[in-house]
Amino acid sequence: MRSTRFLVAAGYAALLAGPAWADRPHNLILFVPDGLRAPIVDASTAPTMARLRDEGVNFRNSHSLYPTFTTANASAFATGHLLGDTGDWANTIWTGSPVEGSVTPFLENERALRQINRSLGGNYLHEPSIVGAAAALPAPVQISTALIGKVGPVAIFDLNALTGTDTLIVDDNTGQADRGIPVSAEWRQLLEDSKIKPIDAPPRSDNGKSGTFIANLSQTQYFLEVTLKVVLPEFKRRGRPFVIVYWSRDPDGTQHTQGDGGINGPTSMTALRAADGALAAIEQTLKSLQLFDSTNIVVAADHGFSTIAKDSEHGTRQLPVGFLAADLAAGLRLRLFDPDDDNKPIDPAVGGSKVANGVIGTDPRSPQVVVAANGGSDLIYLPALGANGPLLPGAGIPSGERARIRQLGRKVVQLLLARDYVSGVFVDEPALGSIDGALTLQDIGLQGTAVTLRPSIVVNFRSYLPASCDQPERTLCALEISDHIYPPGGGMHGTFSRADTWNFMAARGPDFRAGMTDELPASNADIGATLAKLLGFELAPQGPLAGRVLSESLLGHEHDIMPPIQPLNVESRPSRSGLKTVLRGQALGVYRYYDAAGFSGRTVGLDSN
Repeated sequence: MRSTRFLVAAGYAALLAGPAWADRPHNLILFVPDGLRAPIVDASTAPTMARLRDEGVNFRNSHSLYPTFTTANASAFATGHLLGDTGDWANTIWTGSPVEGSVTPFLENERALRQINRSLGGNYLHEPSIVGAAAALPAPVQISTALIGKVGPVAIFDLNALTGTDTLIVDDNTGQADRGIPVSAEWRQLLEDSKIKPIDAPPRSDNGKSGTFIANLSQTQYFLEVTLKVVLPEFKRRGRPFVIVYWSRDPDGTQHTQGDGGINGPTSMTALRAADGALAAIEQTLKSLQLFDSTNIVVAADHGFSTIAKDSEHGTRQLPVGFLAADLAAGLRLRLFDPDDDNKPIDPAVGGSKVANGVIGTDPRSPQVVVAANGGSDLIYLPALGANGPLLPGAGIPSGERARIRQLGRKVVQLLLARDYVSGVFVDEPALGSIDGALTLQDIGLQGTAVTLRPSIVVNFRSYLPASCDQPERTLCALEISDHIYPPGGGMHGTFSRADTWNFMAARGPDFRAGMTDELPASNADIGATLAKLLGFELAPQGPLAGRVLSESLLGHEHDIMPPIQPLNVESRPSRSGLKTVLRGQALGVYRYYDAAGFSGRTVGLDSN
């Protein structure tokens, strides 16, 4: 993860410098087991992934990007850049004007993505898409592309496909005329010829409801059959290189909603085994089609996972849905409105917004504070206000308004520091200045060239280990405070704990070394950069926050001399109460990797580094 002082600029008109390979690249599959924790994978829980890790490259020192959410890390896979460049800050962001009926839209939604993308010039990530570039290559160097699995993140890999390209997208909404991305007539005929039933994606049904004991087996089966019976045989017939992203909703989806009282129960384990079985079936089909030896398989989870807790104020209250927005409104003595329920007023003393988001002020159309709630972390925006509502970047903010925002930002941080459910605060220093007790967005790779609205403050919630934790790898027991509709005992991610930043990552194939344990730090942005390298692309980046190619894992680089790993320790000035936001991680040359951050004693993995 490159520091902003190492700017790599290139012309925006150049999408890519072009493929650099003399011979055609090998086939490539990125298999994303959503929410898979690295230390839970072994020969009994996930034998296929464990075997791939042991036979190929084990990226033992792996890192999700923070905030540890799905679409955010999908943007890193898709572009090879950190979030400060992609602007996909979390699953829910503030857009300034309504998208799908809310100013705080959920990005795992194709209609929302399509509207945001259109409003920001056709590429809201502001970086070239690796899969999109592969799909756009002309003959004779064409690459076949398919994106299969979880709605939202798969489309992020090729935003052009939202309006129709040669890339096949099959996700939760396939077949829904009002929501899904249309499937071309050619692919539709192949699906019909395959006799897959149903021909369109089935719903999650009870798996999508909190308290379930059913893994997401119906969708897993559907996506798998499409891959095995339609996509791989067709790509074999075409006889040219291919790229497939297979995004398995499980174990994430089932971990969120399982009813076992914790994410280590049998329901989550069933979901993990189903995801592992899907990878095994893909491998077997590659072998039967004689494609296995020419295909690189990269397995990388978007983030880790924790069990939800809702306790706060030293155990004196259970936090309601939307607790952060409610507490800020009460502390600022302003009104609270629900942006996801027609701006319905909410009593801050009670809370209880529809999906935890909130707009705060005297008029919901001109909010002074916006909270985009996401789970283990929330985004806080402090809009600059004009006569007709929020002023967007580039509008020219009067100096008096800038002073108001700075004063408001300091008040918000003071309120955050007073809450025991908070563990770490990060502020937009150019807008708010330096604030005691808080680090900056730049410290964690969230200040780059993004074109989406940048949050003013990112707040991390407390995580901890229960007294009953007897797991050898203790991050597997982690609990975290979550600002979300899921209840205590469910599953969530998003914090800056090592339980959420430690994702599973491994690779095997004709371009990777065999039997290697890579001790160097690696991130999801590095995975994106490495995918581009495997395809022979030279990226022409817009922003400075590019990941590195994991060259030490590739054949022909066995004797490369890599820089030593250096500890990364950053601390804020203490607040009046003595709280300091502390960041622990690693540096490899100019690249930075973040293990954990927050207040001492309130973040899992922070004090052990």
